[in-house]
Amino acid sequence: MSVSIVNKNNFEQVKNSDKTVLLDFYADWCGPCRAVSPLVDQIAEENPQYLVGKINVDNDPELAQAFGVFSIPTLVVMKNGKIVNQSAGARPKAQILAMLEG
Repeated sequence: MSVSIVNKNNFEQVKNSDKTVLLDFYADWCGPCRAVSPLVDQIAEENPQYLVGKINVDNDPELAQAFGVFSIPTLVVMKNGKIVNQSAGARPKAQILAMLEG
């Protein structure tokens, strides 16, 4: 499955997904975000059991604020509409998968 672009218009639908959700808060100008982005894309392609979305903090500052995002990239894992894991900073693929599985 591919990565969804998440914004305030479709966030409720993503949040209420039956699947575990991985959200990648990023900005186009952010170097570490560009390092994490292909890993998030790979996870989306290889793991159809997860719903993977990206939120551009410049385009949707309200969502970033709602999640308390102060540095990017920030990765958030949600289950049943609730945050179960969150981390700031670039992470290797194995750590991102561990967040999802934890």
